[in-house]
This record gives sequence, C-alpha cells and structure tokens, in this order.
Amino acid sequence: MTDSKTLLLLGSGAREHALAEKLTRDGATVHVLPGNAGIPNSHPEVNPLDFEAVRAFAQAHDSKLIVVGPEAPLAAGITDFFAGSNIQVFGPTRSAARLESSKVWSKEFMRRHGVATAQAWPFRSDNIAAARAKAAELGGHVVVKYDGLAAGKGVYVCSSPEEAEAAFDDLQTSYSGWFSFLLEEKLTGPEISIIGLTDGHVIRLLATSQDHKQLLAGDQGPNTGGMGAYCPVPFADANVLAAIRRDIVDPTLRGLQNEQFEFRGFLYFGIMLTPTGPKLLEYNVRLGDPEAEVLLPALDSSLLTLIEATLNGTLSKQGVVQRPGAFVGVVLASGGYPAPKFPTGFPITGLDNLPTGVRAFHGATRRNEAGELVTNGGRVLVLSAYGHDLEEATARAYEACARVTFEGAYFRPDIAQRPEPVLTAAVVN
Repeated sequence: MTDSKTLLLLGSGAREHALAEKLTRDGATVHVLPGNAGIPNSHPEVNPLDFEAVRAFAQAHDSKLIVVGPEAPLAAGITDFFAGSNIQVFGPTRSAARLESSKVWSKEFMRRHGVATAQAWPFRSDNIAAARAKAAELGGHVVVKYDGLAAGKGVYVCSSPEEAEAAFDDLQTSYSGWFSFLLEEKLTGPEISIIGLTDGHVIRLLATSQDHKQLLAGDQGPNTGGMGAYCPVPFADANVLAAIRRDIVDPTLRGLQNEQFEFRGFLYFGIMLTPTGPKLLEYNVRLGDPEAEVLLPALDSSLLTLIEATLNGTLSKQGVVQRPGAFVGVVLASGGYPAPKFPTGFPITGLDNLPTGVRAFHGATRRNEAGELVTNGGRVLVLSAYGHDLEEATARAYEACARVTFEGAYFRPDIAQRPEPVLTAAVVN
C-alpha cells in the first residue's frame, strides 16, 4: 500500500482527468496544472511549460513528484530541468523524448536497434520535389509524417498519387519555414496500441487497446487526435504479444540501454499487425489519448506504486493486474473538429444522468460567466464505459452518448465494432 502523497499532474485533457482520478483512488492528493473545468484541483493559472512556475507551485505545496500527461513539456525538457533536485519527474529526458518529438530521429533509432518497422525516407521542405517523385514511384501508397509534434495530427495516409499530392500541399500550407518530414511505405493490417511503464531496462505493460484515429465511421475521413478506444483487444492474444515483444518491445529496450539516455515513464508503441509480422508505426513517450481513458479504469494495480517503482529502480519487482471485463471510450467532439477553427462555448447537459458503469472524462470544457459548463475545444468529453464483455461496454458507452448533449456534438458510431481480423502465421508465431 502506497502512502498518501501530494503530486503535480501536468496537462489539461481527458487523459489527465483519467490520470487524476486513478492516482487519487491510489491515495495521492493530485494538483492538475492547468487542468480544466471538470478536473478537481485544477490550477488554470499555471502554465505547464513555465518550469519556474511549476517549481514554485511544487515547493508551495510540498510536492516531490510530477507526472507529465502531454508530450510538449517532455520535449521541452522538464525532466532535465528538475534533474538533481528533490523533485522527481515521471517522464523521459528531452533526448529520450525525441522518440516522439522527431519522427525522423525516431525512425533512425528503430533502424539502429533492429525494431521491425516500415521502410522510410527522410526529406526536408526545401527538397519536397524529391519526395513527390518518390511517392509517385510508390504509386501514392505512402504515409507522409511531419517530423515534429503535431498533437496527434500531421500524418497523412495516402492510397493514390492524388492523395499523396494533396498531402504534400497540405504539409506546405500547415507548416511554414524550414521543416523535415518522413515518407513511409504504406503498411496494411489492424492497428493496436501497446503501452507500458519503463525504466529503460524492464517494461510493465498495461492492457492491449485499439484507437480509432479517423473522424468518420469505417475509418474514413481525416486523422484526428483519436475518436475513441477500447481494451482489451480480443485478437491480441499471448502469441501476438510474444511476436510484438520479440520484434518491437525487446529491441526497443536494448536500444534505450545502448543509447544511454534516461527513460523513466510511459512508453507507447503504435503497432500494425501486417501480413509479414508486427511493425512499429510510432512511439509516444506518454500515455495515449483516448487510450488512457479506458486503460486506467481497467488497471486494478496501483498506478502510483508503479510510477514510484519506475522512478526508484524497483519496477522489476512489480506486476500489473487488470480488472476483468471490457472498457470502451467514445469521444464527444465539437462540430467541425478537426478543422483549425470551429464554434465553442455551447452548454453541456446530461452529465448528471450517465448510465451505470460510465465515467465522463473532461477534455475541452470550461465554465462560462454564468457558471455553466460549456465546450472549449475539439475533443470535449470521453464517455468511458465498463462491461462484462465488449458488447455490453459498447452499448453502455453509446447509451451515454445519447444522454449527453451540446450543440453540434459529434461522435463516431462504430467505436469497438471493427470486424475481427484474420491474422497470418507471421503475426501469431
């Protein structure tokens, strides 16, 4: 049993709400910087990228632990900032965070350490003509990835020369000045998310999960930050996980040790189960969102204990226990998302009438001058449901979607309802 303690949690979305709820259940007093209207103990006056302000807040509240939700503070070096102090940060150093903050550097890391992944070619914005030629050579069956952080976007999955051309045009429009990007061969197969806590030597995995990136049903439309997720994934059995460990997770851990940078935090593997075996699409150096909103309710073990063990070098002595059953999270988004601009400020109703077994995690909410809870961004809420099986959890999640409303509310109608794939021997052996 972990003693109660005060900690800081950085971030403002539904992931952070799920983290705050879980850590509070584990016995911690959690202050969320900046948080949002639905997260208790939120402090909107503190900018999580202002490390001096974060330190002052930690000192004022006698906090010796900072848990980082989003990627931006990690890429900016918050772990390095507090190195050598009496405040521990759960998250990798700035160098290690390049696994997410630079798609080009991350791909080079995979190649150096034998991680199974797609073929890829790096380009710069001043040589986009060469990228167009390479995409044409591949018949437009490519994935174009902006090199830096893009809040879950900046990735274009193309199936034709016309789509590839449109991706390059959008890349040039969206990102000004000099930038790098990656051109990858387009892989096929079902995707799953594997997320764990690692100290760079061992990793303790959470349940398998599956995200739904595209805006529209049937995995159509533009990529978003994620429209929903579920766990566990029925077809990701022990044989599939053994192949993933062999081809992706274990080579990554060897790479972390060989690179000799410090990595103590969440590590996310976005994986495609291709006909020739599992392939790594990307790393994230944090919990995924909306995966967190199903993974954390599914976690029976103390997350606080696992975090402390990761930081203190005792993770190898810890196990992970999952709750039985299934968990489905559906994102309620603002109409117009993921466009750069769309109307917000609409009152939200129905949160006091959720079905049994459903939690509402706040993503983009605020209070208006009248004190009403209103929308404040794209992914407004995640309605996360528990069920004895996937069918029951899905039904509860969509019952909740019918009860919670705001003007222009949109959700995908098919979260956790993809047909179960037929996997090849290369994936399961």
